Amino acid sequence: MDKEKKEKNCGCWTVLRLSVIGGSSDTKHSANSIPRTSLVYDAATETRYLNSSNREMCVQDEARISSDTTDPPTPPPAAENKVQRQLLQFTFHELKAATGNFRPDSILGEGGFGYVFKGWIEENGTAPAKPGSGITVAVKSLKPDGLQGHREWVAEVDFLGQLHHPNLVKLIGYCIEDDQRLLVYEFMTRGSLENHLFRRTIPLPWSNRIKIALGAAKGLAFLHGGPKPVIYRDFKTSNILLDSEYNAKLSDFGLAKAGPQGDKTHVSTRVVGTYGYAAPEYVMTGHLTSKSDVFSFGVVLLEILTGRRSMDKKRPSGEQNLVAWARPYLADRRKFYQLVDPRLELNYSVKGVQKIAQLAYMCLSRDPKSRPSMDEVVKALTPLQDLNDLAILSNHSRFTQSGRRKKKLDGIQQLSYNHSRSIRGSPLHSGRQHCK
Repeated sequence: MDKEKKEKNCGCWTVLRLSVIGGSSDTKHSANSIPRTSLVYDAATETRYLNSSNREMCVQDEARISSDTTDPPTPPPAAENKVQRQLLQFTFHELKAATGNFRPDSILGEGGFGYVFKGWIEENGTAPAKPGSGITVAVKSLKPDGLQGHREWVAEVDFLGQLHHPNLVKLIGYCIEDDQRLLVYEFMTRGSLENHLFRRTIPLPWSNRIKIALGAAKGLAFLHGGPKPVIYRDFKTSNILLDSEYNAKLSDFGLAKAGPQGDKTHVSTRVVGTYGYAAPEYVMTGHLTSKSDVFSFGVVLLEILTGRRSMDKKRPSGEQNLVAWARPYLADRRKFYQLVDPRLELNYSVKGVQKIAQLAYMCLSRDPKSRPSMDEVVKALTPLQDLNDLAILSNHSRFTQSGRRKKKLDGIQQLSYNHSRSIRGSPLHSGRQHCK
């Protein structure tokens, strides 16, 4: 009884820490774990990595590097109190009612963590509301599959409970009851960037693509630039959510990691993320830096530019991995227009495509130190919002000028022809012919 009272008074963080610290993890090597012996980062190794299957790299029983920290970063007491005041604590019964008993038709999405349901709550509190009233929320329900999933749930509460920015999804509250672990977020009206790029028949307009890229870049820059840097570690199109105005917000912080501080250059950690997005040097060494996120941003920038997935087994063998296929085009200024999503036709900025291609090339540099910081990326993307040099206009202009030249030439030729006829038909010309 005393223990239950103590946990209730101490709030969420005490319960979370006791749960995590009390657990254990299997350290046996999984058959699917990524080997870390004889890893040499060169073009050949990168190609082998890039052509790997697109599967989650986070394996349940994956061997952990000895220097990896199993617990999520511990917030300072002041921050802890702030978090407890800001986050709402829901009961399982309240969220069950808010989502209509977790009805299948209220499912917004599914991931390795579990399902996300659409629900409604009252504006001032945790009480459920009738559908269409109150505040619309997204409720993430964690699969009860052991310590790993719980650890990611803790990390999500930890980071989003403290971090607040217009380009990070807002965490409203949580539920921790028996073996139930749920998170309650603001509802993002337009869903994920992934859906708009790859699952819609109407192509995402170029201006919206730039706006989304800039918003996502600002979110990463905020994470990297704080007094205690955070590495997102799972930047991809499905984790970029959009509101009604196409403002981008980063979601799913289950794999986020506190970045290196002081004189440390990297964090050594188990390899998690998604193939096709994770930086090769991180996959091969387990060394995590903010430049790992920059590489992932470069991949997403390519997806925005091309309308192609980072990994697509349905394409020909040489085109299945987007980075490997696109590198030769990015390196040649005469070719990178061939990368543009054909569904856009000519409705894109000519200079914007050039800048995006150059930026993606820098973000995808094989040398992590050569990649720009996210602050530099934001600075490069900001002016692209105001470009109006649509390719269709310049193309129309070329055709118009070509048509005018052709019309002028045809006019000159016609005038010459008429002049020639008038000379041949003149009496003087006829007389000369007669004399001959």
